[in-house]
Order: sequence, then C-alpha cells, then structure tokens
Amino acid sequence: MTGPRNWLTTALRLVAGITIAVPAALLAGASPAAAHPMPHSVVELDVYQASVSVRLELPADDFARASGIDLSDTTQATLSEKAEAIRTYLGKHIHPATTQGKAWQVGIGSLSLSSTEQTSTGPYRELVAEAVLTPPAGGDVRHFTFDYDVVVHQVITHTALVTMRQDWAAGQVDGAGTTQVGTIRVDTRTMTVPALKVDLGDGSAWRGFLAMVKLGGDHILTGTDHLLFLLILLLPAPLAATGRRWVGLVDGRSAFGRIGRITLAFTAGHSVALAVTALGRLDIPGWPVEAFIAASILFGAIHAIRPLFPGKEALVAGVFGLGHGMAFSFVLAEMHLSTGQLVTSLLGFNLGIELVQLLLVCLALPALLVLARLRVQPTLRLAGALLTGTAAVGWLADRLGLPNPVARAADSAGSHTTPMLAALTLTALAATAWTLTTRQHARSRPAEPAAATCPE
Repeated sequence: MTGPRNWLTTALRLVAGITIAVPAALLAGASPAAAHPMPHSVVELDVYQASVSVRLELPADDFARASGIDLSDTTQATLSEKAEAIRTYLGKHIHPATTQGKAWQVGIGSLSLSSTEQTSTGPYRELVAEAVLTPPAGGDVRHFTFDYDVVVHQVITHTALVTMRQDWAAGQVDGAGTTQVGTIRVDTRTMTVPALKVDLGDGSAWRGFLAMVKLGGDHILTGTDHLLFLLILLLPAPLAATGRRWVGLVDGRSAFGRIGRITLAFTAGHSVALAVTALGRLDIPGWPVEAFIAASILFGAIHAIRPLFPGKEALVAGVFGLGHGMAFSFVLAEMHLSTGQLVTSLLGFNLGIELVQLLLVCLALPALLVLARLRVQPTLRLAGALLTGTAAVGWLADRLGLPNPVARAADSAGSHTTPMLAALTLTALAATAWTLTTRQHARSRPAEPAAATCPE
C-alpha cells in the first residue's frame, strides 16, 4: 500500500511545483515596465464656437508599436522627416461625426517630442500633436461622436483619457485645470473600441461672460506688476511737491481728487488699449510690452522718492496704462474666440479688472491718507519705493533676456493673494479706526479759555 501513496505524494508535489514555478518564471521574464502602470494617452479638447481644437499627448513607445513608425532615434530636429507618416496615421484613426453620423473634417497640425511623467509611470518620451476638428454646416460642437482609436487599436491595454481644457460657453476659460469627458479603451467582450459620445451640455453667453469677469479679477489680483504700478503712483498722492522734494501735505479734498484722477486715468488707458488690441486682433510681441510695464513701475518708484512729474500723475498713469492694457489683451488672444464671444469677453474681462482694482484702491486709501500724516512717512515711503524699484529692475532685466531671482521672487508674490487682501483689509480697518479716534479726541478736547485782559 505504500507504493501508490508514494506515487500520489510525488505527483501532488510535482503539480504544486509547476503551479509555483510557472508564474514565477513569467514574472521573472517580464520586462521591468510591466512592474508599474503604463502611461496613457491624453486627449485635451478646446471647444470654440465653430470648431474643436485637440491636443494629443501620446506615449512614444506605444505610438511606435501601434503605428509602426519608429521614434526611438528621432529628435525634435529630425521629427519633420516622419511628420507626413505620423499625420497620415493619425488621420486614419480620428473620426469625429455629428450625432446623425455626418463626418467632421480633421486637420493635423504641429508635432513635437518631449519628455514627461505621469503618476507612478516614471519618465518617458511622448509625441504631442495638435489637431482641429471642424463639423459640417449646422454641426454642434457640444454634442458629437468621437470615433478615436489612436494606439488603442493595437495596444489593447492602452487607455486614452479625454478631457476638456477650454469651453467658453460652459464658463471654463482660465486654463487652470481640465474636466474629464470620458475614456477610450478596448471593450474586452467584443474586442472593439467603442466611439465616445461627447456631451458638453448646453453652454451660454452668460456663463462665458461671468467666467471672464472672474478671470479679469483674478488677473489683476495676481498681476503683481499691475498692482505695484498703480499703488506706487498713489503712494505720494497726498503729498505736496516743492521743487524736487516731497514737502508737506495737501488737504483731504485734493488728496481724494488726485487718487481718483490717477485711478480713472489708469483705467481709461488700459481699457482703451485692451479694446483696440483685442478687437483689432493685433499681433504684438510680448516682450516689448512686458519690458515697458517694468519700466513704468521703475519710473513710478523713482517718482515716489523724488517728484519727476508732480501734478501730472494722472496723465502718466493714462499713458503707461496703455501698455498695461496691451498686456491684458494677451489673455484674450490666447483663447482664439469668435468675434461675438470676444466682444462679450472683453466687457466681462474689463469689468472684472475694474471691480477688483476699485476694491484694492478702496482698501489702500485709508492707509495712504493716514501714512501721509505720520512722522515715519518719509521712511516708509522710501522703503516702499526702494522695494518696488528693485522688483521693477528685476522684471526689466528678466524681460530683456536676463533671468534673475529678483524677478522670480516678485512674480511669486502674485500667488499669495489671500494674505495680501487680509493685510490690506486689516490696514484699512486700523487706519480708519485711527482716523475716527483722532477726530473724536479733537472734538472732545475743551477749548482753551480766552486770554484775560487788564482793565484800563
């Protein structure tokens, strides 16, 4: 009886050994890439009034495996040699259509190679392609069928993540994030790639307008250079100039008038330039405008130390405001809006700028008036002007092609909007309380008795 048992025991051990050895051998022979998630494709949509722009981010190795176009030794400089083959392949695997089945036009644009990294994948090379999808007459850019199987048709484990980056009519305009539309992958039951049904909902001009108001407010709030220019011009507004020195104070009504005129002139200047540049779709180089803005801040800082244009601050604010308005227009130009959307966006964007600008001036006003009456006013004014001037010099050098840590530090200040608003609010409250307390003490102080006279 021992023979059969020994035979059975040996057979069971053999089966167990095979059960353990086979998976171990498979794991040992697997490539290192199989030990972590593989990168997926990203399809980013920018929805316009009459077309949809697409940015494709494709892992280069998976793209080469699916298309047969080897990119292993290809660089950005030699990519043009394979551009025609790449565009032909992409054109065969991107087929948007209306919900009734009418095909859209597909145009493949620029191509580039870069290095990137996704969560848990490690660094890898990717092919970036730009495309424009245009529906037939009467087609709806917000509801369509996206028949797409780039890479996925061959690499069955691959996934394409479709997101929406810009959609003006839905109120998504700031480019700060994306909204997921859907995913494209192989259906393992049918081994086909189902088309994605894109449904972006109903957009409206009102949502686009409100989004632009918010974008304008955010832009002026985080635009450190624009704020510094306005505030540095307002800093000496309550002071009187004699020769080339700030000496004494002007009365309250004159100070309010100066501050109002400076603010209105700056508003008029950048509003006019913004409207002309945006509506005219003028293609203006960015660096001269940005350098002009840095120079305007430097002039303002010097003026706060020694009067350069006393009594003409409003005129200077209006002239320099033209440059700031051109810079504002770059935001609208990047959005490639239709004429109707551009007009609405211009109104909303400018309204957002003016509302936040008015808020900041109102918060700064009490402190400016109180500061002018303190003994430490010259010291604080000089410190503020030197700090602003240093930032302006850093920006000017950076925008002329000389990057520096001063410019980077000044730019980063725009990311701390909450502490800045809190500081301005607390300062405004403290200055208002100080002013009210001072006036109350002045009213409650008993009048001095008249001097006695000797009778004749």
